[in-house]
Amino acid sequence: MSPAVAPPPAPVIDQTLRDLWVTILRGIEPKLQRSQFITWFKDTTVLGNEEGTLVVGLPLPMFLNWHMEHYRVLTLEAAQAVEPSVRQIVYKVDVGLRDNRERSTDILQFFPEQKRRKLAGRQEVKLAEGIVSKVLNPKYTLEHFVVGANNRLAHAACQAVANQPGGKYNPLFLYGGVGLGKTHLLQATGNAILKQAPKATVVYTTTEDFTNQVIEAIQHQKMEQLRRRYRLVDVLIIDDVQFLANKERTQEEFFHTFNALYEERKQVIISADRPPQELQMEDRLISRFERGMIADVSVPDYETRLAILSEKAAEYEIFLDMHVLQFIAEHVTRNVRELEGILMQAVALYELEQRMPTIKSIAEIMRKLNKDPYVEEEKVGFETPEKRKATFQDLLESVSRYYSVSVQDMIGQSRVREILVPRQIAMFLGKKHLRMSYVRLGEMFSNRDHTTVMNAVEKIEQKQQNDPQLLREVRAIEQELGVV
Repeated sequence: MSPAVAPPPAPVIDQTLRDLWVTILRGIEPKLQRSQFITWFKDTTVLGNEEGTLVVGLPLPMFLNWHMEHYRVLTLEAAQAVEPSVRQIVYKVDVGLRDNRERSTDILQFFPEQKRRKLAGRQEVKLAEGIVSKVLNPKYTLEHFVVGANNRLAHAACQAVANQPGGKYNPLFLYGGVGLGKTHLLQATGNAILKQAPKATVVYTTTEDFTNQVIEAIQHQKMEQLRRRYRLVDVLIIDDVQFLANKERTQEEFFHTFNALYEERKQVIISADRPPQELQMEDRLISRFERGMIADVSVPDYETRLAILSEKAAEYEIFLDMHVLQFIAEHVTRNVRELEGILMQAVALYELEQRMPTIKSIAEIMRKLNKDPYVEEEKVGFETPEKRKATFQDLLESVSRYYSVSVQDMIGQSRVREILVPRQIAMFLGKKHLRMSYVRLGEMFSNRDHTTVMNAVEKIEQKQQNDPQLLREVRAIEQELGVV
């Protein structure tokens, strides 16, 4: 057999095309969260621009569907703003772009992170006249709240209140179970109001803190000062008002504070775990709650759960296969907090154990989080198959699914760059776990010379030591095969 011919060196990207891409990215960057922008546009570039077709290079096969579904229209609009002759965007996967500054765009060089003012490391902030509020989390915004059928009315009401505090939606009463997003909406509304009116006195507190303030004022005979302080508030946001039950004195003070703010057209926003008529409180207080807008935040449907997971995964700057996200969305149904908990376990798997999460590993996480593995197994709908030795066909299919390339292309003669890495990984895994000889592997890959296989195996072995992403990818495939 003749020796294998080395692939030609990858061409260097033309500087004109690189400058064009940076200009296009300047139009895209303001419209995305920074984490999303860095994650999905890192190591990208323009490979060509001819006859109205802009060819955008992507560094990984797994980026392709995400860009097609989420960023194609945005990229086309940004490109046309720079180059009106562009009529369509075509994507091409080129794994040679990864971490290659001669060919791809260094996002951090052209788009450095802006220094932001750090918040004080405190849970509370003192406002005018000694009023104390919990610090609003700046990450909670109405724009980044995932809207679905379960919360559309509540989100719209919060948006209306943010635009016109003290208007017709006063008070605003949100109710729903634990972990469904009520706190996010409350703080996001407060942030939106402060964005439009930075000098407004917005107080965000919990029922527990409000009760503690009342008790302290009674003990020190300072009830009058407490009442005067709260009369100066422009917006009062109080969380978990159901805990006012059986606290007669606190209910009375809240009633008078509510009345004073309401009469002066100051906005009151309240949350609880149930609607007003089900709260164990004085009738006069419940009737005040029912004067305004009441909106529920219920359990999100499948589509909303999947959207939340996609948004959070991008926020954590981790790529998860869509099948993994769909699996989580299908089986974690109780609340958003539980969804995020499973996702954080997946992130930990990625960051701490250097493994890409798979359906199998996520199902195992779900089992571990439940005391009864049989109940959990039934809940997640996942049964562990009997342990059997992986075959060469299993290996090819696992690599094929992971990289979205066909088995035929991997074992065939194609020299397209996006096929080379999956092919080399398949050879490496065949040698490592199936104990196949270089000669036998060469025969399975269209009768390639055994030295070609040897070089491929050695290349993957060496690259894993300096390429954490490749290491994660290989480990994910090994996990799926059940060989680790």
